[in-house]
Amino acid sequence: MSQEFSMRAIARVHSDFPSKFGVPRQSGLVEDLTSTLVFEPEFRSEDALRGLEGFSHLWLVWVFHQAAQRDWSPTVRPPRLGGNARMGVFATRSPFRPNPIALSAVRLDGVERTEAWGTVLRLRGADLVDGTPVLDVKPYLPYADCVPDALGGFAAAPAAPALAVDIPPDLLERVPPERRRALLGVLAQDPRPRYQKDPDRVYGFGFAGLEVRFSVADGVLTVWEIMEDL
Repeated sequence: MSQEFSMRAIARVHSDFPSKFGVPRQSGLVEDLTSTLVFEPEFRSEDALRGLEGFSHLWLVWVFHQAAQRDWSPTVRPPRLGGNARMGVFATRSPFRPNPIALSAVRLDGVERTEAWGTVLRLRGADLVDGTPVLDVKPYLPYADCVPDALGGFAAAPAAPALAVDIPPDLLERVPPERRRALLGVLAQDPRPRYQKDPDRVYGFGFAGLEVRFSVADGVLTVWEIMEDL
């Protein structure tokens, strides 16, 4: 019997990524990335967070709000496989799903009271675009959520070794000091679509109010420009 459920965002994430390009492909890949979870006004209750500070990690249940679509396909082309092979949508983490819902494990860096937003959650390692709607927050339970002998199918290991990153010192100085390690980590993960390997192509993405432009050749990612994102 078909059923429909109505849900609403309880919070939104403020991150350094204005768009999907550049966002790590999974949570936890770049631990230096920081973000803030801000609850919607009606859910800004300190009582709702009582005891949360005792957990080191959280599950975020969120919506692929930049990828939602009416139709869905039973198979998709995972970037991990170069976009050349089809796999069942439920065997992937593709955003193009019957229900565009995602799940991310993130580190809880702090529970902080702010004047503007009430109590917020400071996070590390999140893989979310700025403004992403969050449907729920749940504590990560190591005894139940960690399965050491689990199998990872075609995505059992990281997709590729990290790239060497070459940023001229004068360009790196344009990045706020507290964001530099995170940017280096993002670049080392190779933000390009997996199927694009043109060494002469220059790519760009937004990060922390900046536009970062780079190319990749022979295992080295070279940054050519960092400028204010207009």
